[in-house]
Amino acid sequence: MRNRLIILFIMIFALTGCSADSSSIRLGAAGIGGAYHVFSDILAGVVSEADNGYDMQVKTTAGSAANLRLLSKGYLQMAIAQNDMTNDAYYGEGNFAGGDKYRGYSAIATLYDEACQIVVRKDSNIKSVNDLQGKNISIGEKESGTEQSAKQILQAYGLTDRLVKTVQLDYTSAADKLKDMEIDAFFCTAGTATTVISELAKQCDIELLSLDDESIKKLESAYKSYNIYTIPAGTYNGQKQDVKTVAVKALLLASDKLSDKTVKDITKILFDKKEEIQLALPVDISLDEKTAVEGISIPFHKGAAEYYKECGIDVKTEKGNN
Repeated sequence: MRNRLIILFIMIFALTGCSADSSSIRLGAAGIGGAYHVFSDILAGVVSEADNGYDMQVKTTAGSAANLRLLSKGYLQMAIAQNDMTNDAYYGEGNFAGGDKYRGYSAIATLYDEACQIVVRKDSNIKSVNDLQGKNISIGEKESGTEQSAKQILQAYGLTDRLVKTVQLDYTSAADKLKDMEIDAFFCTAGTATTVISELAKQCDIELLSLDDESIKKLESAYKSYNIYTIPAGTYNGQKQDVKTVAVKALLLASDKLSDKTVKDITKILFDKKEEIQLALPVDISLDEKTAVEGISIPFHKGAAEYYKECGIDVKTEKGNN
């Protein structure tokens, strides 16, 4: 009898340890210095303060593609990723065509616009994207959303690998190397004002390159997730003019293995604490239930759908409309 009780206890413990309702939630946040990490730290804080028993751990990753892969493999329970990359990974399109589809996750909400920013030193002779020819450029970390955006922008300008020299650095390393004149420019797709660019602008004079109208039209035509975006003058120290570029939405995603209750609770916290989150963020975040569900092509998590339904909003889950 005693042996049976021990076996039963072990089985219960094992099942509890593997439960999708575990209070520990790993959130993929991309690299330090970008808006993903700042937002993730703030979200983890407000979730912990809500005292629902959830322990949200922020994990530094390479970026969107890495987050999608780690989320689909079960290492992460939640993550942030670019809308375009999420769509491509889920449906096996774009850069993910011909490979494995990344599934096992669903949408919670869109968060904010991520601007495609190209940073150069002000004392350089680089005044337009065309001037990047022959230059040494960081296109972001491998598996990052910045990498994809950078390649698409360079392609729109006809700047092939033979015409530019590219390296793949995280934002902090790229900023340091630009300051020390070891590279000529770096790409950064993130919410503005991006912390690492703001800090760099205090250490040396920088400029952001605008995209021309023809290239913006090419990008909007080729990639549905892009929209025209203006970085207002004064966003960064010494920035005297508006910068015209494109942007893509950032999405908050959850593993399908997370329980409906957990995701519903976190979705509610996200919107209940939106003012607190905005005050702590350097980027303008759009946390409104109606706009947060727009432009998302993958299914919503059932827990998020339950929350939206209580707000009078119907969204699609894997089984259709909730």
